[in-house]
Amino acid sequence: MINGSKIKLRSKRLSDAREDYTWQTDQELARLDAATASTITFSQYLAEYASELRYPSPLRNRFAIETLEGEHIGNCTYYGIDEAKGEAELGIMIGNRGYWDKGYGTDVVATLANHIFQQTRLSRIYLKTLDSNARAHKCFQKCGFTPYGELKKDGYSFVLMELTRQEWQKRQS
Repeated sequence: MINGSKIKLRSKRLSDAREDYTWQTDQELARLDAATASTITFSQYLAEYASELRYPSPLRNRFAIETLEGEHIGNCTYYGIDEAKGEAELGIMIGNRGYWDKGYGTDVVATLANHIFQQTRLSRIYLKTLDSNARAHKCFQKCGFTPYGELKKDGYSFVLMELTRQEWQKRQS
């Protein structure tokens, strides 16, 4: 369990599958993630989900996001872990809209960044977010991420952002 001020990050478990499926099939959430909503059945999703839990990728660390009271409200991950380069990509989704615009996302990103820089040798975390997602930009900037470029891919425009260990350490003092 990794504790923030408003949230806890914990390992994913099979009981998360129903909520995760609901979020993965949600059109608005998919749009915010520059993806298409999943169209597979829950049975298919559950089989894939169980397999991922049994055989996790060494290049990804996934966490469920819970409120301090234990309600599962979303997920976050760092993935594409490249030990040689010392970097990984960060992803977050607050699937429960009741927790949007209340500081939960910022607490998740700060908590996950703290975990990464305290528990791994990674020296850089990066991400991409839709250029139109002002709420995400504000969240990431509050946590110390800075823009370093733009990307156009599959008809979407993204802002590329990063947080280095050096910048994170400056923010800790």
